[in-house]
Amino acid sequence: MDPAELERLEVQDFIRSLNQRKDSIVVVEGRRDEEALKKLGFSGNVCQFHSFHGLVKFVDYVLGYKSLIILLDSDRKGAYLTKRLVSQLAHRMTVDLLFRRRITAITKGKARHIEDLLLYYGTN
Repeated sequence: MDPAELERLEVQDFIRSLNQRKDSIVVVEGRRDEEALKKLGFSGNVCQFHSFHGLVKFVDYVLGYKSLIILLDSDRKGAYLTKRLVSQLAHRMTVDLLFRRRITAITKGKARHIEDLLLYYGTN
């Protein structure tokens, strides 16, 4: 199996495991990131950080869930937002960064933005 096909299958497995987290909400930065996850088959709870217009409103919203899966981009802005979210929420709910690390491992760092996962979109 060629490496590109293996990465595509790993992304599909990633989405399946993300869908199994029923008690969680996934946070992405914006609309294109959310659309990419849905196109790849994600069917769980997702919200766009930028639609809340502030950290306080976002925190109030996500506290209704058992855990928060952070899938912000791997750029400077995403790293800054991730650090802020962890500092605000880690003592109040489960904050999961493992899925973001898994994307980096699967794509070998090529997918810096969640919408980049669409490069691995394909039929079975």
